Amino acid sequence: MSDDYSFDVKRRRPEEIYTNIRDYYSEEEISRYSLSKSIMRIQRKITLRALELLELTKTNLLVMDAGCGPGFTTGVIRKQGYKTIALDFIAQFLYFYDIKELNPIAADIGKLPFKENVFDAIISISAFQWIIRDIHKNEIRKQIIDLMKSFYFLLKPKTKMVIQFYPKNNLVLETFGKVISENTKFKGNFIIDNPENPKKRKIFILLLK
Repeated sequence: MSDDYSFDVKRRRPEEIYTNIRDYYSEEEISRYSLSKSIMRIQRKITLRALELLELTKTNLLVMDAGCGPGFTTGVIRKQGYKTIALDFIAQFLYFYDIKELNPIAADIGKLPFKENVFDAIISISAFQWIIRDIHKNEIRKQIIDLMKSFYFLLKPKTKMVIQFYPKNNLVLETFGKVISENTKFKGNFIIDNPENPKKRKIFILLLK
């Protein structure tokens, strides 16, 4: 990303309006989100792009979907030939569809119940904007640092994690990248598709252990 690239989303989004993510994802909103064919199509496209960035050379690898929602991304990963574990903080998402084969777990991704060097890759699609929304607060930065260290712990050596998310502006994006680079052993970079088109812009962070 060039030093002079900047953006600022003017429209207020749910993560700015709701203090607690559970307040936004009511039963009605979970149903609306989970039944949306357009969201399903978008998630599929983004997931395939994330898998492309991961450059996985084998199938039957174990991939975590961190913040899986109703399983749109996890389903795509599985159809591509990978084993999956799907995690989400909101348990109701995991029961909306019958996704038992995706190995769904209701868990806070900041407190992951796995051993070291378990996963061949980690994918997170459209979830991290909730986590980094207050990244300038010290307590939030600490939570992010602990979370990213946890992901590093869970990944096998020489494997990757890709995060796709919607930061409010380039300052939030750059701060997130700085927090990761200064406090973890991850190496990585930003990848921005369609940077000059706000409606089509997709932002990824690709991280290597």
